[in-house]
Amino acid sequence: MLTYECNYECDHCFVWGGPSQTGTMTVDTIKHILDQAKALGSIRWIYFEGGEAFLYYETLSAGVRMAEDAGFKVGIVTNAYWATSDIEAAKWLKPFVGPVEDLSISSDVYHGNDDVPELTETARRVATELGMPVDFITVAEPEALEVPAAAGQLPAGQSAVLYRGRAAEKLASRVEAKPWDQFTECPWEDLREPERVHVDPFGNLHICQGISIGNLLERPLPDIMADYDADKHPVVGPLLAGGPAEIVRRYGLAHEDGYADHCHLCYKARCALRERFPEVLTPDQMYGTS
Repeated sequence: MLTYECNYECDHCFVWGGPSQTGTMTVDTIKHILDQAKALGSIRWIYFEGGEAFLYYETLSAGVRMAEDAGFKVGIVTNAYWATSDIEAAKWLKPFVGPVEDLSISSDVYHGNDDVPELTETARRVATELGMPVDFITVAEPEALEVPAAAGQLPAGQSAVLYRGRAAEKLASRVEAKPWDQFTECPWEDLREPERVHVDPFGNLHICQGISIGNLLERPLPDIMADYDADKHPVVGPLLAGGPAEIVRRYGLAHEDGYADHCHLCYKARCALRERFPEVLTPDQMYGTS
């Protein structure tokens, strides 16, 4: 997560991205993270996302080059705000032709204004002409039916809203609430043996956005992963034992009768526990309190 800052402030954003957000990686921080990823030995892909990574173009460019030089496959997630014409899009994208093996463009009703469809289509068309692998990431409106949910690095295609972060505050009321005690698992992330993790500008290593299992600026990544005991983690442990409902039961949390989905209950429970587990439920940016 190159930055928490974004030029948009989308209702569905689960990292509370927006123009007033703070926290952006330096080139030195990126190098440190890549060195740690290399030391771990099992990481194949490095994605640069945000927020909006293109807001810090020089840092993004340097990071992509370093990731390629280190032998990683590289992807970027963007809202394509910069694709105001074919000429502009080509100017922004050409330095990434070759190193970037996946350009994921966020394009849905939540982003920006009426110009967004044209911007994102321009970016996709120009990327295709340049030979860069590209596709759209689209999050459906809450009322959409039969749309699959996805977590973490969203796949190409259309996905359902995950009601955490800003989405928990802005969108959860638009769907019918389900009984809180039916949310007895985490259906989206492999919390015991994660296939992906997210690193933010402060070094926090998120197994799911807002749930930290360590800090790469304080401890080496191989040590963090070697010492990671999912069952003993104060948030992951209950999630594995009985989902978000178990977090509520284990810590005796006050709760509503119903929630929009698993993420909604999990997010609300985590908000209630932040003072108790500040090093785990961090940073403030993930909870809209920065």
